[in-house]
Amino acid sequence: VTDTLVAGTHFPPEMDAAAVAHRALAANLSDLAAMGAMPNWFTLALAMPAPSAMWLEAFTEGLKRLAQRFELCLIGGDTVRGPLAITITALGTVPASLALGRRGAGSGDGIFLTGSTGGAGYAWQALVKGEALSSEDRLFGRFAWPEPRVEQGLALRGLASAAIDVSDGLHVDLARLLEASNVGADTYLGSVPLDPELRVRAGKTRARELALTGGDDYELCFTVPAKRESEVIELAASWPCGATRIGEVTGEPGLRWHDDGRAVPAPDSAFRHF
Repeated sequence: VTDTLVAGTHFPPEMDAAAVAHRALAANLSDLAAMGAMPNWFTLALAMPAPSAMWLEAFTEGLKRLAQRFELCLIGGDTVRGPLAITITALGTVPASLALGRRGAGSGDGIFLTGSTGGAGYAWQALVKGEALSSEDRLFGRFAWPEPRVEQGLALRGLASAAIDVSDGLHVDLARLLEASNVGADTYLGSVPLDPELRVRAGKTRARELALTGGDDYELCFTVPAKRESEVIELAASWPCGATRIGEVTGEPGLRWHDDGRAVPAPDSAFRHF
């Protein structure tokens, strides 16, 4: 898997270099987690306007800390002068029979989400507006130091029927999974877990919109056959991030959101690459 992070598009140019490195690698590890893969190696291509020993030292430290946690080896890459951008390609392994994909969801499957969504999107939008967020700010931490759900992806081998990581927003990423599986879904706004601090700072309506469209969460959204749901619920009880059932897969195409028994449209403000 490969991801590129560009200053000004994916993170503030002045952001701490250690956090930039962490985010870049975490984004790739999240993709591997959604496949149920064990991360093994990665390459790094780094473009920067001018060499800076202080910046590179912090960047290297941030990259090293996360890589060591998952026993990852840096096996190659490139450096070039240009606008600040980081491209990482991560490689992992998973038995073919246990690999998770986007195409396996079936009618009647439960839809689950690890952790919560919206906090990272709130922080990024605040930064874009020029607001100063403390490094101790919980929501800023969701943006700057995302936690790739590698352990959860490995645990879902043989249990989940399909999975995707939430990077562009829950609504659009879940819709991609459903389209790939040629199914639809009924999902429930009231079941989508909200970070308590996000709800306080953004208000209920805005928090829900961010939870569906904010992006940069790097949580896992996955489907589970009805007969295996109890196993997943028991398993998720031991995860620090937990997992919440937010809906069910249907044979009728399309992703439908419901609130208090009525259909509601999803906000059309998810991240777009172009």
